[in-house]
Amino acid sequence: MFLITGCNGQLGQELAKLLPDAICADVDMLDITDEMAVQNFVRDNNIDIIINCAAYTAVDRAEDDVALATKINVDGPRNLAKTGAKIIHISTDYVFDGNGCRPYGTDDKTNPVSVYGKTKRAGEIAVLENADMAVVIRTAWLYSVNGNNFVKTMRRLGNEKDSINVVADQIGTPTFAGNLAQAIVKIIPQMTHENSGIYHFTDEGACSWYDFACEIMEMSGLHCMVKPIKSNQYPTRASRPFYSVLDKDKIKQVFGVEINHWKKGLEKCLKQF
Repeated sequence: MFLITGCNGQLGQELAKLLPDAICADVDMLDITDEMAVQNFVRDNNIDIIINCAAYTAVDRAEDDVALATKINVDGPRNLAKTGAKIIHISTDYVFDGNGCRPYGTDDKTNPVSVYGKTKRAGEIAVLENADMAVVIRTAWLYSVNGNNFVKTMRRLGNEKDSINVVADQIGTPTFAGNLAQAIVKIIPQMTHENSGIYHFTDEGACSWYDFACEIMEMSGLHCMVKPIKSNQYPTRASRPFYSVLDKDKIKQVFGVEINHWKKGLEKCLKQF
C-alpha cells in the first residue's frame, strides 16, 4: 500500500491522480512530526511505500521559524524513514549555495545558505541514515495548477498589470509537478537497496525567473511587459542560490527516466487551466 504525505500540495495532488489506490494524508490526517502516530499509522494501514511530499516550504518565513521548519523538514522525514517502509523523499536545489556555474551533480558538495535549505539537507541525511530503502529526489522551481506558485502568480499579475519586474540573475529550471509525479511512479517498482540514494529531477534546460515569466505571458496570451531586474533590487529575507541547475544523468541512467524541456512542461500545465 502506498502512502502519499503532504497530499494537498502541488506534487501530492499530481501523484494522487496517478496512484488512485494510495492513501493520501495531509497534516489533518497524519502529523509526520509525531513519531508514535507515524509508526501506528504505517503499521495499521500496511504501508510499504511512502512518498513524502510534506515540507515546510515558506523560504523567507523559515528564517524566523526555525523550530517548526526543523520539525517538518527534519524530524518528520526521520519518523517516516524509521517505519521500515520504502521511502521516496522530495528535496530541493536549495541544498546548494548556487555559486557554481555548471549543473550540480548528486555528489557535489552541499552548502545551503538559508534555513529552508539547511533543514532540507538535514532531512535528506535523516532519511538516508534511518530508512532501509530510500530514494531522495532533489527538484526545483516546482509549479502546477494547484497551490501557490510562480506560474499562477505571473498569470494573475499578467491580468492585473501592464508591466512587472522579475529577477533575471537567478538561473534554474522550471519543473512541472506532473512530470515529476510521472518520474516517481516509474521509479517505485525499480527501487532496490543497490540503487538507494540521492537523485536529481527537474525538467530539461535552464532559464532565469525573467525568462520564465516572459514565456508564461507569451503562452498565456497576456500582454503584460516583463522587465528584468537584479536580485538586490528585490530583497528577500532568505538568500537564494543564484545558479541551481541540477544534473539529471543519474536518474536517467539508473531508472530510465525520460525528461522533456521545461517549455513543454509549461505548455502541458497551461492546458490544464
